[in-house]
Amino acid sequence: MEQDLVVGAATVDEAGSGPPPITPQPTIGPVAPAAYGGRVFVKVCGVMTPADAAAAAAAGVDAIGLNVVPTSRRCIDVTTARAILAVVPDHVMTVGVFRDHTADQVITLTGELGLDAAQLHGDEPPETTAAVAREVGTVIKVVAAGSPAIGRVHEHGADIVIVDAPTPGGGVPFDWDVVGDLATRCRLVLAGGLRPDTVAEAIRRVRPWGVDVASGVEDRHGRKDRDAMVRFVSTAQAAANRHTA
Repeated sequence: MEQDLVVGAATVDEAGSGPPPITPQPTIGPVAPAAYGGRVFVKVCGVMTPADAAAAAAAGVDAIGLNVVPTSRRCIDVTTARAILAVVPDHVMTVGVFRDHTADQVITLTGELGLDAAQLHGDEPPETTAAVAREVGTVIKVVAAGSPAIGRVHEHGADIVIVDAPTPGGGVPFDWDVVGDLATRCRLVLAGGLRPDTVAEAIRRVRPWGVDVASGVEDRHGRKDRDAMVRFVSTAQAAANRHTA
């Protein structure tokens, strides 16, 4: 008999598979956008249906985020999570999005689902990040724009750092200047209100290793828009090519 695991609002009872993890960095060091195979890393977060996952993969994304934070409007249940993972190609990284879960909860859920990465989106201390990193292939730490946590993010030793808007998932951009030179010191993924018509300028100004989008590629019903994802990916890659040539 299969044994279920409950973490927050997520129940999991089977493992999946995915692409090889990004090789962890022993310390945060200079990483240019070209480090990801000469391209910019593109993640679509808050995927809620298998159809949206398949469309994101077809659009050329490098990763999708599955939200298991109970308070999020994009939180998914176990049935949906399994269905999504069943249609995701091996080359697309699957990321579990957590917020203030314990390290044990993150490790157990990530392992049971077979996710490739864990994204820590709360106020987790470096000790939690380190504990997760010992068991999970890729760890992503999120910090809010303008937060003092940006200056301490190196303490987490995460493989990837996301700078998001103070209110994540709200579709409101922030002043990109607050990122400073962080893109020269880590694998920086820029998030927060990006859209197909703003991502090129964001890449030009910040020069991130990657970009992350949720509401910027959604329709008025909150579902991912296939055409918007295609435009976002193609625009981001074109901008990255211009600035890494």
